[in-house]
Amino acid sequence: MTEPELIDIARDAISTLIFVAAPPLLTGLAVGLVVSILQTVTQIQEMTLTFVPKVLLVFASIILFLPFMLGQMTDFWKAMLDRVITGGG
Repeated sequence: MTEPELIDIARDAISTLIFVAAPPLLTGLAVGLVVSILQTVTQIQEMTLTFVPKVLLVFASIILFLPFMLGQMTDFWKAMLDRVITGGG
């Protein structure tokens, strides 16, 4: 296996990781931003107010985006198996 092939595999792995991790991470970011704005406006500083909605909505986003995330991982896995079967390239 040559260096360009390894770089290509690493690039595919990183892009797959980003596509799979993005939906829950962006959901957590958006919920955290909305809750912190709400806390700033109302001056309520309760830790469970930030934690509970974020956890619930991150889990909901995982369930919602699971087919997409599974498809990304399956495509990556098939590409890796094709590389192994064909011997590289």
